[in-house]
Amino acid sequence: MKHLTFLLAISLLASMPSVTSAEEIEPTWESMAAHYQVPEWFVDGKIGVWFHWGISSAADENRPNDGSHYGRRMYSPPPEGKADEDLSMNETLTKWHIEHYGPLEEFGYEDLIPLFKAEKWDPDALVKFVKDNGARFIMPVACHHDNFDMYDSFHPWNSVAMGPKRDTLKEWKQAAAKHGLKFGVSTHLYWSPRFFANARKYQKPGTPEWQLFNMDYDPRGYATQDSWNEHWYARCWEIIEKYDPDMFNNDSPYPKIEGGKGLGIKLFSDFLNRDLKENNGEQTVVLSFKDANADRAAFTYNLERGGAGEIKPEPWMWATDLSGGWFYRKTAVNRMSIPVMVANGVDAISKNGVVMLNVALRGDGTLPENQAAYLTAFGDFLKINGEGIYGTRPWKTFGEGPLKVKDGRQGENRADFCPQDIRFTTKDDVLYAFVLAPPTEDIVINTLATGGSLDREITGIELMGSTEKITWNRTADALTIRLPKSLPGKIVNGFRIHSRQD
Repeated sequence: MKHLTFLLAISLLASMPSVTSAEEIEPTWESMAAHYQVPEWFVDGKIGVWFHWGISSAADENRPNDGSHYGRRMYSPPPEGKADEDLSMNETLTKWHIEHYGPLEEFGYEDLIPLFKAEKWDPDALVKFVKDNGARFIMPVACHHDNFDMYDSFHPWNSVAMGPKRDTLKEWKQAAAKHGLKFGVSTHLYWSPRFFANARKYQKPGTPEWQLFNMDYDPRGYATQDSWNEHWYARCWEIIEKYDPDMFNNDSPYPKIEGGKGLGIKLFSDFLNRDLKENNGEQTVVLSFKDANADRAAFTYNLERGGAGEIKPEPWMWATDLSGGWFYRKTAVNRMSIPVMVANGVDAISKNGVVMLNVALRGDGTLPENQAAYLTAFGDFLKINGEGIYGTRPWKTFGEGPLKVKDGRQGENRADFCPQDIRFTTKDDVLYAFVLAPPTEDIVINTLATGGSLDREITGIELMGSTEKITWNRTADALTIRLPKSLPGKIVNGFRIHSRQD
C-alpha cells in the first residue's frame, strides 16, 4: 500500500505545471518578489478566523498541557522513579495518557481517531457566526503536524476514511461560499516526520500506522530526502487542485532550494501561476507563510503571535490564538485579555496588518463559549467602528501613546492599553483615530496638532456609533477632543476626522 501511495504522489508531481512562459512567475525569490501582488479583498477584508481542529481535539478535554502537540509529546515515558513534580511537559502528558488510555504499545495516537466524531459540527452555523462578528475570510487547518488530512486525500489517513467520515475542507468551503466569505487553507505537514520521532519504536512494518507515523522518512534528514519532499509537494498540490483556495498558508518549513530541489518555491510559484492563468493575469489569491528570512515582497508574512513596531511596507498577517493552546483543551487559558485582543487588532491594522484569530473547536465540532466571547467582543467593536477598519489603509503614522509593541514573531503584546494610546487608519480622505482604552477625560492627540502630520484644516469630528455633537480644539500643541457624555464602544472608540486643504 505504501508503494502504491508513493507512486501516486510521484504521478501527481509529474503532472504539476512547470514554468515555460516568460509571462509566468519563475520559481525564484526574485521573480516572486517582482510579481506578487496582494489582492484587494484581503487588504480590505482585514479580519479572518483560523480553525484548528483535528484528532487531538477529541482527547480528554481535562488532559495536561500538551502545547498543542499531543501526538508528539505523548511518546515520552518518564524514567523509573522520577517524581511527578520533576516531570517535563512531555513526560507528564505521557504518564497521564498511559493512566487514562493504556500503554503506548496498546493505545497509540491513531487510537484517538475513533473518538474524533465531529457529531455536532455545523460549518454553516459556525461560518455565519464568525461572519456576523466581522470575519471576511476563514482558514481551516487542512493537515497539522500529525499527518492527518482533514479532507478527501490520496493519503489514507484522512477525515473521510475515518474519524468524522466527512470532507471537512469541502464543507468549510461550501459554507464560506454560501455566506460570501473567502476561503483559505492552512497546511502544517512538512515537519511531521520529526513530529513523530519518539513514536517510531512502537510501530510495526506492514501496518497501516506505518504511513501515519511517516516511517518511510528520516526524522532528522527528511528535509534533504527527495521522496519526502516530493510527497509533501503532491499532498499540498492536491489541496490546491481539489479545493481551489483563495488563500494558501504553509505553516511549517518547506523544501529549500538547496537540498530540497526547490520544491517549496516551486509549489508557491505554481500556486500563483495557476491563479494568474485562470484570472487573465490578475492575482486573486494570497500566499502566506512564516519564513522570516524570505523576501517579504514575495509573499504575505504570517507574523504569528507577534506584532509590528511600525507600519510595514507590505501587508502582513497578525495571527493569534483565542483558545490558549491552538487546539482545544478545556483548562487552557488565553493570557491575552479580550480588551487587549481587540486593541492589538486595531494596532495591527494601523500598521498595514490583517488580523487572523484562531479558534479551537471541541472534538464534537462545537465552539467553546470562552472563545466565542472573544469573537463577539471583536464583532461588537466592528459593528460600531467597521467603517474605520474595512477598506482602510495606514496613514502617515500608525499613532501615538506609551505602549510600545514589540516588532517580530512571538512575544505578542499582552499589556493593557491606555486612553493615550491612539491608532490611525484612513479611507476616502477621512482620517480615523481610535482610542484603545475607554477615556475618562478629554482626549489629547499630539500627532494632530497644527503644523503636525495632518497638514490640512480639520472641519469636523464625529464619534462613530454616536449622534452626540463632538466638541474639539486644535492648537500648535495638540488636538483635544472633549470627553463625550457617552461612549458607544466598551473597549475601543473611533473618531471620524474630516479635513480640507488649507
